[in-house]
Amino acid sequence: MKHLTAALFLSLTISGPTLADPAASVIGDYTFPNEIVGMPGKLSAFAGLDINSFKTNDGVRLNYWEAGSGDPIVFVPAWGASGAEMINQLWLLAKTNHVYVLDQRNQGTSEKTLKGQRIARYSMDLHEFLDHIGTDKTVLAGWSMGASVIWGYIDLFGTARISKAVFVDEPVSIYTHADWSEEERLNAGGMTTSPERMIAAYRGAPTNQQIVDMKVVHRSQMLDSPYARNALGLAERVGSDPDFTMLVLFDHALNDWRDVIEHKLDIPVAVFSGEQSNNLPSQEWIADTAPDGRLFNYGDGDDGDHFLMLKNPVRFVADLRAFLTE
Repeated sequence: MKHLTAALFLSLTISGPTLADPAASVIGDYTFPNEIVGMPGKLSAFAGLDINSFKTNDGVRLNYWEAGSGDPIVFVPAWGASGAEMINQLWLLAKTNHVYVLDQRNQGTSEKTLKGQRIARYSMDLHEFLDHIGTDKTVLAGWSMGASVIWGYIDLFGTARISKAVFVDEPVSIYTHADWSEEERLNAGGMTTSPERMIAAYRGAPTNQQIVDMKVVHRSQMLDSPYARNALGLAERVGSDPDFTMLVLFDHALNDWRDVIEHKLDIPVAVFSGEQSNNLPSQEWIADTAPDGRLFNYGDGDDGDHFLMLKNPVRFVADLRAFLTE
């Protein structure tokens, strides 16, 4: 790995935001650019939305967003994302549930660190977070890389503390093995034959034939729903440092979770994807392979791509509630 600049090392010594519990106090108030009936007009109007923190056993401060009361739901956001991108889900679900969003290390409001840049460490962070909030049973919901973190958690700790699981459009194996058939690649969702070239492409380098799927990047440039613009505006307020978020991508790309899905998913599972996601065949495979799996497949008119939660939170929450009450 290339040496980080002196400025980046200096940033490690600077503490994160001073937590004052209310989210608007921690990150500053924010007025959402789109006025949406039934949704808050600014962050401070979301009464009871807090940002709290705990320390992991390797000394990293992780923050989490928390709102509502009732049965718990813990969200693990996508690579590079945080509770800010999930502000709409927090608002909608807090009316019926105690909702948490964990800002993973190097993401959102949590601490930047060079330590633990592996999905296994992120899964341990999730385990320690569940210990911290003291929940015996919870719904775990992962979007994109967040689903991989949950698969890693299940691999290490089992499902005793999970009532149901929700996975949103995450490939089972990002890396395409050289000996796979095309059917195996589709079932796993393999999208690259080279993690290094995938990371370079995400940094803006020209794509090449070794990058199997760049549709997720193209769809990320189509986040034009008012819900998505509100969430992404708040995320911009929180900020992100790609020099740190990129650190976990190599390990993330190389994990293959087929054995976990085939042998360890002994709980009800909901899988969300859409017609505009190249991950859809792998999401069908997850839902078909899990003993108690269900697929929610969104069409193009329902913003059915990798960012369906950002673009269409109202339908997503309605479908999630239906799944949870089955």
